[in-house]
Amino acid sequence: MVKHIIVWKIKDEFDEDKKNEIKLGVKNGLEGLAGQIPGLVEIKVQTKVLPSSNGDLMLDSTFESAEALNGYSVHPAHVDVANNLVRPYMASRSCVDYEL
Repeated sequence: MVKHIIVWKIKDEFDEDKKNEIKLGVKNGLEGLAGQIPGLVEIKVQTKVLPSSNGDLMLDSTFESAEALNGYSVHPAHVDVANNLVRPYMASRSCVDYEL
């Protein structure tokens, strides 16, 4: 099993209402990939972070293998979500992948 964790910071140009809209879009889009991508075991997006956080939202996903994670990264459904709901709005992205 492989964990794939991402923390994003939303661009500062957006006000709080727009940031909340972006978070909801990312959450719905990424969590909507469940059942669509081979080897994706679990996917959750955390949008409610404490003020001590330096990120705005976090993806916590689990894959059957590193190969399944690689397949996810190029899967058309994931690419569509990433290109339309994530990348246009993010100022930064940090990623940690590790084997369980």
